[in-house]
Amino acid sequence: MHDILPNEEPARAKLYKAAKEVLEYYGFNKIETPIVEEEELFIRTVGEDTDIVTKEMYLVRSKGKIRLVLRPEMTASIVRSYLEHGMHRLPQPQKFYYVGPAFRHENPQAGRYRQFYQIGAEIVGGESDPIYDAQTVVAFVRLLEEIGLKNLIVGINSIGSAGDRQNYKKKLIEYYKGNLKEICDDCKRRMKTNPLRLLDCKSRGCQTVAEEAPVVLDYLSGASKAHFKSVLEYLDEAGIPYILKPRLVRGLDYYNKTVFEIFAEDDERGERALVAGGRYDYLAESIGGRPTPGVGAALGVERVLEVIKGKDPSFGVPRPKKRVYLVHVGQLAKRKCISLLEELRKENLTVMSNLGKTSLSNQLELADKGGATLALILGQKEVFEESIIIRDMKTGVQETVPLTKLVREIKKKIK
Repeated sequence: MHDILPNEEPARAKLYKAAKEVLEYYGFNKIETPIVEEEELFIRTVGEDTDIVTKEMYLVRSKGKIRLVLRPEMTASIVRSYLEHGMHRLPQPQKFYYVGPAFRHENPQAGRYRQFYQIGAEIVGGESDPIYDAQTVVAFVRLLEEIGLKNLIVGINSIGSAGDRQNYKKKLIEYYKGNLKEICDDCKRRMKTNPLRLLDCKSRGCQTVAEEAPVVLDYLSGASKAHFKSVLEYLDEAGIPYILKPRLVRGLDYYNKTVFEIFAEDDERGERALVAGGRYDYLAESIGGRPTPGVGAALGVERVLEVIKGKDPSFGVPRPKKRVYLVHVGQLAKRKCISLLEELRKENLTVMSNLGKTSLSNQLELADKGGATLALILGQKEVFEESIIIRDMKTGVQETVPLTKLVREIKKKIK
């Protein structure tokens, strides 16, 4: 886990602002859920045998008997909220977006932390219409383009319905049984617990085996094929380029049919997805709700910022402003500065100060280091005369003006 320092906040703020504008344009409304949920929610949705549930969730000590965890992902929380608050009675589908932290105890690496932030969007309810799959992809492609990433790669696949997957898993296990010597111990365990995860193991030997594995697209039903075909046609209509990734499966049990990832232009191997998501028509039922279609995706904030800052180091760096520094000399001036600062704030003027300092030279030095173009110097004489000294920090030229004309003079000089 890591601290987000003040110099990192502007880039995050710019990303969050872009997310709000783009996602709200596509009809998503912001929702917030607690960072703590019942452990059972993720066992029933993410999957009891997934790495997230078996290895990565943080348990929270509670005074009650219910086992609580820090949320490892947010889609299950959104659907839980949808069901709990009776949102099926509202016009369907409901479209949500969210920004916040999730927690997984995994090995930290580039762009990945144990507390990580996501920007997500979910379309819940209504029909299992492929147009919503495509709209989710389009929204995130446009968001990444909005912050300056171009030539994005959308990798897409269909893992079919629950019935399709059962047939495919049998073929997959048969194939891997003939390659037991080449795969890692984790994959030998996955053969029994979560066979689809065999395809996204990062071990070099397992990747070689996966290249020759049966392809799930060959085992789709007619309905699943038609759904996937429609998704691709909608993406074509929107002008979104994509590549078929027949071994893309995603690691969570609740996915069905469409799954996708979005990569940066220079990541042709698709090793570091910036956005990932898919359809989850069975998720609501798994936690006791009625059958409820759903599709969504999440963007990894740290990973996206790492990529965009690598391409544009100035991303999120505020443009230098012509700033003003208020300097006081003496206790009387110090007291007057309190009300003066409030007056300047009401005029939307950016004014720096450090009222804890007493030395004139020390304050002027701070003004210079802070990049101020003007210093306002208020001493006891100026308080009595209801005036103030305006000093040009570059030339050193000073002039005294009445306090009643201060705002006008500042705006004129920094225009």
